[in-house]
Amino acid sequence: MNSNWFKLLMKATRVQYGENLKLNGVPVVFNKQGAELLIGDNVTINSSFLSNLVGLYQRTIIVTRTHDSKIAIGNNVGISGATIYARTSITIGENTLIGGNSKIMDNDFHPIEVEARNTDIKEKIAARPIVIGKNCFIGCNSLILKGTILGEGCVVGAGAVVSGVFEDNCVIAGNPAKVIKRL
Repeated sequence: MNSNWFKLLMKATRVQYGENLKLNGVPVVFNKQGAELLIGDNVTINSSFLSNLVGLYQRTIIVTRTHDSKIAIGNNVGISGATIYARTSITIGENTLIGGNSKIMDNDFHPIEVEARNTDIKEKIAARPIVIGKNCFIGCNSLILKGTILGEGCVVGAGAVVSGVFEDNCVIAGNPAKVIKRL
């Protein structure tokens, strides 16, 4: 699909994007009616296998799942084969790079209680906003979980499982992720 056609499709689903949006491949973008999906200026979204040589397993997926959810992606952000999935809100600061195959999800996708899972009770799905500061780098194959707050200038090591609040300018790595260095 030509990226200009895809941009028209995004506008039709109320996705707001700034100038110079660069699409390498075709991402999966779903904006639930009533939700808000904002993409800043000079954003690059890589969604094809060879658009990032780290080896992308999938196209980039960006989803607002509920009518009151919000995703805000700042200016000069790069995204490669990542999943960004919001039931509440996800904010990504400007000049942030999101490495190949990373997942940023503000919810658990399913309730943790057996009865709620078996009856598929959507309101029992735990969700908390995620905030990623400006100038961050998220290493490939990282998982950013609900309620995470990354300060400005943070670096997340490849494959990290991140949950919690982290101060500005630190390197975070491991499972569970912890601060391993201050910049």
